[in-house]
Amino acid sequence: MHHSPGRARRLGGPVPLVALVALAAALLFTALAVLLATRDWAPFPFERSADDWAATHRPEGARSAAVALTWLGSGPVPFLLAFAAGAVTLRAAPAPRGPRRAVLVLIAPVLWLVAGQLLRLGVMHACGRPRPPAMTWATDASGFAFPSGHSFTAALAAGLLALAVVRARPSAASAAIAEAALFALAIGLSRVYLGVHWPLDVLGGWLLATVWLTVGALGPVFKPLSSAR
Repeated sequence: MHHSPGRARRLGGPVPLVALVALAAALLFTALAVLLATRDWAPFPFERSADDWAATHRPEGARSAAVALTWLGSGPVPFLLAFAAGAVTLRAAPAPRGPRRAVLVLIAPVLWLVAGQLLRLGVMHACGRPRPPAMTWATDASGFAFPSGHSFTAALAAGLLALAVVRARPSAASAAIAEAALFALAIGLSRVYLGVHWPLDVLGGWLLATVWLTVGALGPVFKPLSSAR
């Protein structure tokens, strides 16, 4: 029996792997949240040690650099990355059927990022984990701690762009993935260094972003690409 390439991709190849990554990240995030909940969301000793170390190793130059870096994980930058993901996807797609389809392809990653923010806010308020003591903060912060919003947003936005590049230009996959991972890592570590998140908040943000990114990769974000052909 002959199978079309599209059907083959659904039955094998990368799709099962992406689904397994989504499931693994979801299970790990759930396990982490349950573990923290059993402690009434109190930090582990190593988290307190990390916060104490950051507070005593924060010269003005390093603090200013960390503040500038952490700014990239919120505000307009993540949305620009998501928009760039849509632009890369649109450029790689064969001629869309019409302007509405082209707009959908262009904004799909941005909409997925917005939906992810709603998910993250809901989870954050449901968990209600307190932040580290405000006396150790080196920048402004608000809301609860888990999962880290900056870590989630940076990982998701950079991941969307990396995924778009991987699909449009497979030869650049390694570089795109490495750059996205480095960006997410730097933003997450800056949140701990600035004293506004515990380390496991950052890990939770990365895991939740992985879940949402891989779910999007299975269809909602890049389905318009195949539909435009």
